[in-house]
Amino acid sequence: MHETSNHLLCVEGLSVDFDAGKSTVLRALDEVSLSIGEGEVLGLVGESGSGKTVLSHTILGLLPGNGRVTSGRILWKGRELQSLPEKELRPIRGKEIAMIFQDPQASLNPVYPVGRQIEWVLSLHRGMNGSESEKEVLRLLDSVKLRDPKRVARSYPHELSGGMCQRVMIAMALAGHPDLLIADEPTSALDVSVASEIVALLASLNKEFSLSILIITHDLGVATCLADRIAVLDQGKLAETLPADQFIRGASHPASELLIRSSRSLGAALHARPEDANIRFDKSRSIPVNV
Repeated sequence: MHETSNHLLCVEGLSVDFDAGKSTVLRALDEVSLSIGEGEVLGLVGESGSGKTVLSHTILGLLPGNGRVTSGRILWKGRELQSLPEKELRPIRGKEIAMIFQDPQASLNPVYPVGRQIEWVLSLHRGMNGSESEKEVLRLLDSVKLRDPKRVARSYPHELSGGMCQRVMIAMALAGHPDLLIADEPTSALDVSVASEIVALLASLNKEFSLSILIITHDLGVATCLADRIAVLDQGKLAETLPADQFIRGASHPASELLIRSSRSLGAALHARPEDANIRFDKSRSIPVNV
């Protein structure tokens, strides 16, 4: 874990509206402000529909046609992202800021081997081709702890498990040597044992490469295990932000308290199922059940 005052990303007073037809406007984000430092992991938590994914898409300039930023700004290394033309934003998206999405198998192209898909990223962002690119693909697959990288590189997404596809997605995100990785619900489509492995992998990448991570999740257990700070979104508004190791005891907003109660209920259920005990790979950061 890292503490830093050097901010890579600053979101300042960001509001986002969506046109819902018949003159109806829905506010998805309401004056949200947060920051991520170099080498920091920020956990963004909240219930479904709280605006977490909208925020990540806004950062990357991926809002759909009916969405628009109505106020605020997004600063990346001091540059205001939403004012950049697409041709200047494109090199940042994927290279400096990379993203992994909720459903890894659906995010990969089903008609090409996964190694070929990683090669496209290497060609686009690092100008690598041929044997140099093939070697880098194997190195990347090995770096995310995939056994037999050569076999995996030749495989199509449907030939790999969900956990393997998520590791491929992480390898693809790392291909551009990003400074910030946005992980949108990286464990939601995985069973608990595989999910814990993915969280442990993200933690090791953060430690080894000082990779900044914005992890978006509804699972408070994932956030407290991995993050340095936790920010809570509630109906599009930032409820509160606290250091992860103080969150369970110090959170005071009703939305935070609801997340904590839900996580305790889950924890109690898991305690009744010893076979699932291995999800607590970092017991010092696990959620107390009886607090």
